[in-house]
This record gives sequence, C-alpha cells and structure tokens, in this order.
Amino acid sequence: MSATTTPEVATLGGGCFWCVEAVFELIRGVHSVESGYAGGKVPDPSYQQVCGGATGHAEVVKITFDPAVVSFHELLVVFFSTHDPTTLNRQGADVGTQYRSVIYYHTEEQKRIAENLIQELKTDAERPLKIVTELTAVPTFYKAEEYHQHYFQNHPEQGYCQAVVGPKVVKLKKLFAQILAKV
Repeated sequence: MSATTTPEVATLGGGCFWCVEAVFELIRGVHSVESGYAGGKVPDPSYQQVCGGATGHAEVVKITFDPAVVSFHELLVVFFSTHDPTTLNRQGADVGTQYRSVIYYHTEEQKRIAENLIQELKTDAERPLKIVTELTAVPTFYKAEEYHQHYFQNHPEQGYCQAVVGPKVVKLKKLFAQILAKV
C-alpha cells in the first residue's frame, strides 16, 4: 500500500470464487484476495454446506486494495467484464444461489459507485444489459478453507482451471492490460 493511502475492501461474488480470485489477484493495487462465503444464514459454513445450496451463502472474494492505485469503480468494471451479470444464480455450468452475481458494499460511497455503474450498463445505448447483480451491505465474511485460497495459482493444470478459470484470465489480460500488475 502507499504510505499515505488507507486500504479499502471490496467484496464481490461472480460465480466460482476460484475464477473471481484469479482475476483480481492480477490487478495492480490489489494487496490481497481471499476466497470465502457471505450472505447466508449459517455461521462459519463449510464448502460442502454452501455447495448444498441450503445456507444461502454466495461464493465471494474479499479484495483489499489501494484506492490510490486502482479505484473501486475500476474493480467493478473488471468485475462486470469478467463474469455474466445478466444470468440469475448461474455462471456457465455452475448453477445455484451460491454462484449469484453480488456486490457487497462496505461504504455508502461504494454503494453509490455500484448503483451508478449498474445504471450505465442497463441504459448503454449500444448494448443495454439486464443486470441481475445483487447490491447489498456487506454481511459477515467467512474465509473459505485453505485449499481454496489462490486455487488457480496453485492448480493451473486442474481441469476446471483450464476450462473455466484460464479463459477468464486470458480475457482479463486482453481487456485490462493497462491495470495489470507486473506478473
């Protein structure tokens, strides 16, 4: 972090947290990305419980970032460009409420920025989108099991990573080269 900048936190869900984590770990100004669960009714759920669909949690990532390097707005532009915010409770073959598109805002300013960007996407003259992304105040975040952390970095040859996560990373590199960290 910059010596004079206070870090901020963003909490986003856009399908499998392995995908979302892999994307945001590459952004310049992002200090850390943790995979976890939020928005459900069961305290400290396990992956198996969340996958069962009965806890109400979404798979999310908690992103700590330096707003002097990358803004919350820029993070949201990446978010909306690297997942499908128009399909309810689904990302590709991953189906269920745990895969919903969600922005958990930490401040009223984050809420305002998200509302404005969602409105822009809905009313874009060239390609208006029917956004189904949930926007709500951040609930309790539960860190996922350790084996889920940095999954794509640690398992790039795994089948799901090659078929699903890898193409998202390629898309990120193509669309957002200007804000990527030197990797």
